[in-house]
Amino acid sequence: MRIVILFALTLLGACDPQASSTVRKTCLDIGSVDMIRIRGGVFIMGEDPYYPEEGPARLEHVDDFWIDAHEITNAEFAAFVTATGYVTLAERTPPEINGAPPEMQVPGSAVFTPPSPDDARWWRWAPGANWQHPSGPDESITGKPNEPVTQIAYADAEAYADWAGKQIPSEAQWEYAARAGQKVLPEPVDETGKPQANYYQGIFPVLDQGLDGFRSRAPVGCFKPNAFGLYDMLGNVWEWTRDADDAQPDTHIIKGGSYLCASNYCARYRPAARQFQERGLGTDHIGFRLVSNSAQPPPPLTQRD
Repeated sequence: MRIVILFALTLLGACDPQASSTVRKTCLDIGSVDMIRIRGGVFIMGEDPYYPEEGPARLEHVDDFWIDAHEITNAEFAAFVTATGYVTLAERTPPEINGAPPEMQVPGSAVFTPPSPDDARWWRWAPGANWQHPSGPDESITGKPNEPVTQIAYADAEAYADWAGKQIPSEAQWEYAARAGQKVLPEPVDETGKPQANYYQGIFPVLDQGLDGFRSRAPVGCFKPNAFGLYDMLGNVWEWTRDADDAQPDTHIIKGGSYLCASNYCARYRPAARQFQERGLGTDHIGFRLVSNSAQPPPPLTQRD
């Protein structure tokens, strides 16, 4: 599977962060909200104006379901690891691949780095990058319990979902929840042009102005929720869905864009936006949230035995 990574590193994410973030507001009180009940219905899924993989637009139906109000956080994932001893894919020694560079023969993952005159790459393999060190050993999640967990491969999200008694959402569930019955804007801004999500303002990949208050991951819930009461459905981090790409069975669809997305490059901070991600590869801008298809949602993790 990691053979694909050598090629995928040149294609990932299509936008960029900078290392620092500036908290400008009080964000969501984690624990004050858990899952939101979404009433099912029929909706127009997809678009077809600019990115061909988003279309054609078509009618889709979803049944009632519950969905996490926010992305899974570092603290929540840490609780799972403490309870189970789970080791993520990025923390495991990769299988031997003939011809792989030395840095890809040790545990690590894909990390964005701004291009420089000496190195034009946007993405590199960073030994030691994992959910506790999203961009590599020099970055720690210590003191960032409410930021969305990243460097999560699809199997890692599945393992967490099994433990939590939930499921990874289908693409239709995710998009229906993100649309929230509202008109879709070409860019998440209010009537004054103020950013309403954590994404990249400026000229990608050389200047992130941070007009939304952040130049990297933001704690969950720092922006107003959508009409369904869901936070960060656009921007902050991409989110896994359980739908695979028919042409690439080892690839799953991710939704929502991230703090890496800019209007001059990817503009994928829209509900219909989708990207294809190798299921065995996490990055420092991909996380997840979960759904439950039961009549009642699972109890909050704080109430688990």
